[in-house]
Amino acid sequence: MLRDRIEQVEARIRRAAERAGRRPEDVTLIAVTKLFPSSLIREAYTLGLRRFGENYVQELEAKLPDLGALTEARFHLIGHLQSNKAKRAAQLFDVIETVASTKLARRLEEVPAELRRRGAGRLEVLLEVKLSPEEAKSGVSVEELPALVEAVGACPSLELTGLMTMPPWSEDPEESRPYFRRLRELGERFRLPKLSMGMSHDLEVAIEEGATEVRVGTALFGPRAAR
Repeated sequence: MLRDRIEQVEARIRRAAERAGRRPEDVTLIAVTKLFPSSLIREAYTLGLRRFGENYVQELEAKLPDLGALTEARFHLIGHLQSNKAKRAAQLFDVIETVASTKLARRLEEVPAELRRRGAGRLEVLLEVKLSPEEAKSGVSVEELPALVEAVGACPSLELTGLMTMPPWSEDPEESRPYFRRLRELGERFRLPKLSMGMSHDLEVAIEEGATEVRVGTALFGPRAAR
């Protein structure tokens, strides 16, 4: 049952935070619902979840008509965002976690506040940092990160709150630790409090290294169907 799986994931978060001398409430669970139906989001909402991660602009656009009653739900874009879809993303999502270029930041900046999902106020963004040598991974390089931090900080309509990364896949969670540690160091360097890192298989390591958000799909909802 979904209720049981939520409780199991929340218990893992709590135990990992306590081992690291942190408060469990300082770690936010982002339920990754890509490729799952809106009915599952509604069920998760009734069971207490409020933050949901989606990878594709078009997918959330199709689901939102069924989610209007979920007034406290907040949606995070955690997949790659093309600059030509920036306007629509700002209209649909509460948080964009994958800003990786000045061009994309400027496109988001250009979206009038009245067209954004939450209206007035700044749009929260995180910068996706590419720490893995894998070609398939997206993100800004460490070398280019200072310039991007400065550029986004100069956008009055954007609120830069943190960094996000995705390490290379490995069945051994410890293989992710150096990447999580490096992101924490970068967060400290730029004084960005939020760190979005860690998924179903390595969330404990991420929390030990300072994650403030963990993005969990499989451990909550099971394996996804192929897209």
